[in-house]
Parts: sequence; structure tokens; C-alpha cells
Amino acid sequence: MKVLMFGWEFPPYISGGLGTACYGLTQGLMGKGVDITFVLPKLVGQVEPGPLKIVGANQVHLRWASAVKKIASRDLKLIEVFSQLQPYQTAESYKHQLQVFREQEIEKRLPNPGLIDVSSDYGRDLISEVGRYASVGAFLGLDVDHDVIHAHDWMTFLAGIEAKKQSKKPLIIHVHSTEFDRSGDSPNPDIFWIEKQGMDAADYIIAVSQRTKDIIVQRYHQAPEKVTVVHNAITKEPGISKEAAGKLLKEKIVLFLGRVTIQKGPDYFLEAASRVHRKLKNVRFVMAGAGDLLPRMIERAAALRIHDRFHFTGFLRGVERERIFAMSDVYVMPSVSEPFGLTPYEVMKYGVPVILSKQSGITEVVENAIKVDFWDVDKLSEAIIEVLTNSEVSNSLSEGSTREWAGVDWATPANKVNDLYFRAVGLG
Repeated sequence: MKVLMFGWEFPPYISGGLGTACYGLTQGLMGKGVDITFVLPKLVGQVEPGPLKIVGANQVHLRWASAVKKIASRDLKLIEVFSQLQPYQTAESYKHQLQVFREQEIEKRLPNPGLIDVSSDYGRDLISEVGRYASVGAFLGLDVDHDVIHAHDWMTFLAGIEAKKQSKKPLIIHVHSTEFDRSGDSPNPDIFWIEKQGMDAADYIIAVSQRTKDIIVQRYHQAPEKVTVVHNAITKEPGISKEAAGKLLKEKIVLFLGRVTIQKGPDYFLEAASRVHRKLKNVRFVMAGAGDLLPRMIERAAALRIHDRFHFTGFLRGVERERIFAMSDVYVMPSVSEPFGLTPYEVMKYGVPVILSKQSGITEVVENAIKVDFWDVDKLSEAIIEVLTNSEVSNSLSEGSTREWAGVDWATPANKVNDLYFRAVGLG
């Protein structure tokens, strides 16, 4: 089976759970003999040495607007196209970025014929960049040998549609998040339209949770039988031990790790922390992540007079991320609307008790966790206090987390997706 796959995140640079999910799924699929060509808008950050050999786009001669990136495995190729797309970027932040580029006079033509200048300004806004990416999809639909097209999330849906128009091959779109998750009941109409176009054009739709499937059926008016739920998993990689993490504080540590945006519920975490602090003084709270709500969260912590118990670390990755997981006594994910949520799996690796909002897709598969409504800060604070003060509850959750994490891998999701590929081409 040959798959033309469109995404916008992939290791070694990952901005969120989508990159992690794409990596794990592709590895699982390649283990089943699937040949994948993975298309990215751009590759950002320093490439780390390892089994995946990725060549910088500015070093590769291209045909039209693409550069093939070879990976150690012959079954997976990364194709980079020049674009200013960035993960989780809004239309407003994108316009601001382009204005900065213009002010700095970075608008240039390709300096070397046949090579990509990834720093150039292409397109006037985010939506036009999505359209430009779609034109690349049309080219690749003709240029790349494939049996199935697989597009991850809204920025790639139009590219998938254009590839389908050219190759006449079946299109599967993978919904990791909807505009209703990101924006509540006030969706950006352009993004909603793109999502709707992708779903209407798709032969099959993959949803990362039943919660997401329900939104797709109810809000985008898709037939239930067209949507398959494939829960995410976790890639098993060695990490640091709790001993090696070297906990520097004697106090208990309560962790929030995620984008500091309204979708992730950082304000509910902060309000619950204030209630916990009234009853327990030997606790410190960590908010790890970046986002538009971060300044407000810092101000609110000061207003609640708990700023001296709060640590705002900014975005963490790699060893820093592993260390804060290992150091924590409880992890809280109070998401307002979470299609799935991979971070609980990451922290469960260290046997850390987790508290999840009932509005998170991962609660459909995780059993060893305390589950509360995101808005119920009283119950959330009570749950935190119970874990920190009741060793029986804490130990039970810790042992359950470790056991549950050990039983999760990408083989099951890969099997479901591969079966869908065969069904799409009429062999399933």
C-alpha cells in the first residue's frame, strides 16, 4: 500500500501532539509494510542526528515547488514545500508575522535556482497559504505514486482534495481537532468552510475519539458510517528515571503542561490551585507551556497571592519535559474541549497520578485517572488534595498509570488505519 500523506508537524521539530501522533502512526504503518510519502509545509529547527535522515530543503534541488527528504527507511519520504505555515497559528498572528517580515525587508526571490528559500514571504494571509499548499497537493497528486491520500487536520484538507482531483485516488482525512474545539461556538468561518469541504470530499474520515466523531456528525453533518474512531497511542521511548530527574523541591508538585490557551483550561487550573493553597502549604504549582493566555495567567496568580507558589516555565521539550514529568506528584489536564490529548500518556509513563477533564477524548480509553468537569474547580481542587494527602489513592493511581501505559502502543491504531486503506481501495 502506497500512501500520500499531508501534515504540518513531524520530528525532530514538534510543536504539539499532532506531530507526536503523526510520527507514531507512520512508524506503526511502516511496520505493516505501508509505503508513506509525508508532505510538510516547511521544516523548522535543528535536525538531530539519528535513524531518520532529513536533508534541509535549501540543500535539495526541487522540481517546481517541492524538495524530497530522504529518511533512513526507504518506506518513508518527507517532502517539504516552502510556506510560512506554522502549527496552531491563527489568521491574526499570521498576518502579524508577515508584517514583521515586510518591515524587515525579507521579501525576496529564490536566491539559487532550483532551491527553496524557506525564509521568504509567500502569501498574504494564512488562508491564502492553505490555498497555496493545496496547489502543491495537486502537483504531488500527479507526481507521487500512491494508492491512498491521507490528510491530517484542516490546513492540509484542500491539498488532499486537489491531490484527489488529479490522481482520482481515495481521500481519507484525519481529524485531530475541529474549529469548535479551538474556538467554541464562534468558529472562524473560513476554517470551518475548509473543514467542511474536506469532510464532504473525503471517502472516509478518521476521528481521534468518539467525542470528535460526535462533533463531526452533528456540526458538519457527516454520515456516522463515514467516520471511524481511531484513538491515539504513545511511542515507547526510554526516558530519565525519577531518581535521575533530581527533584529540587521538598514540596509536592502539581503540573499543568500544554498550550496556555482557552481550549486547554489553564484558568481553571489556576483557580483550583488557589483553593488547594488555602488548605495545603507544602505544594508548588507548575504551568509549563506558552500561549496567548500566559500574561493573563501570571497576572491572575499575582492577584490571588499565589505567585510565589507558581512556576511559569514556558514551552518545554526533550529532557526538560521528561524531567518535569518525573518530578511531578500529580498531573492535571483541565481542557475545555480536548479531542484526545496525548500528554497524559506521556506522564503516566512515570507512574504519575492524572486528573482529566471529562471533556477530553482520552478519557474514553484511560481508566486509571480521576475525571472531573473542567468547569468544576471545587471538585478539581478536592481531587488534587485527595491525591496529595491520601497515599492509598495516590499509590493506586500511580500503579494503575504505569500498568496502563505499558499496554498502549501504535500497533492497534495502525491496524485500524491500514484496514481503512484497504477498504478505501476496495480490498477491505
